[in-house]
Amino acid sequence: MDAALLLNVEGIKKTILHGGTGELPNFITGARVTFHFRTLKCDDERTVIDDSKQVGHPMHIIIGNMFKLEVWEILLTSMRFSEVAEFWCDTIHTGVYPILSRSLRQMAEGKDPTEWHVHTCGLANMFAYHTLGYEDLDELQKEPQPLIFVIELLQRETWNLSKDEKMQAVPILHGEGNRLFKLGRYEEASTKYQEAIVCLRNLQIKEKPWEVQWLKLEKMINTLILNYCQCLLKKEEYYEVLEHTSDILRHHPGGWREAGPGLGGEGVQSRPGAQSHVHRPRVASSDSVRASKLASTQQGFPKPITISQMMDELCLLWEVFYFKVHWGKI
Repeated sequence: MDAALLLNVEGIKKTILHGGTGELPNFITGARVTFHFRTLKCDDERTVIDDSKQVGHPMHIIIGNMFKLEVWEILLTSMRFSEVAEFWCDTIHTGVYPILSRSLRQMAEGKDPTEWHVHTCGLANMFAYHTLGYEDLDELQKEPQPLIFVIELLQRETWNLSKDEKMQAVPILHGEGNRLFKLGRYEEASTKYQEAIVCLRNLQIKEKPWEVQWLKLEKMINTLILNYCQCLLKKEEYYEVLEHTSDILRHHPGGWREAGPGLGGEGVQSRPGAQSHVHRPRVASSDSVRASKLASTQQGFPKPITISQMMDELCLLWEVFYFKVHWGKI
């Protein structure tokens, strides 16, 4: 592991496989942490012992709740959201893993993991019967060895965040949405934008409408809605684009005139394409002309549209419309 990072903890080495987003989270006692994990042996084949993705659901632990495998708290608190990292852990940290693994497998199989020690504690029962019920775990129990944990730290559920945490989560979700959009992963990007919108809506309902803080949140929400609309355009969901952009302009009637970021200006640029695809070429033309005028005069507006670009776009819109009429698509 040439890229290994020491965590200043004996017997642990960390290698980042995929960088996370935002700052290092400050997990306080009682915080719920969600992650996927894969446990590997340190043999030549890197034999997989457990994999939460194969089970079909992630793992959850509560920080400071005396989790069976204490080392996982150390590993998780060294990670950023969406980070994927590989941890080599020496035997001093992995001795109880077979017992934890047995419980996880029992739960995945729909069994009660406590059934095996109804009359005695887990360790006493283990020594009495000399088996955990799984051959590979029995082997690990008899001969403890270093293990590799590949962990992916997932975003916390937004409904479970405090006010400050929601505000901190918004730029992270927004940035992740932008990254996914650039990669062409529009469905995933739209989900990130929606999560950020939900965070802001939950904060906004606690503010008095049309006061400074409410308006500040409204501007942030509108920006995210317009990002979301770009995803919808890519997915050819044109009527929903019109619904969202029209709603913004209806609630901010000065949006055509005062088109700054988040106040309807970008919405104007989203509308022409959607209008043309639902067979409204005249409205699309009107939207394009207005967007062009705004882009050339408003500071902070998205990249200006030249008259030549605008005319090319209008010609294309009319060609699409003519094709649909000619071939009976309307």
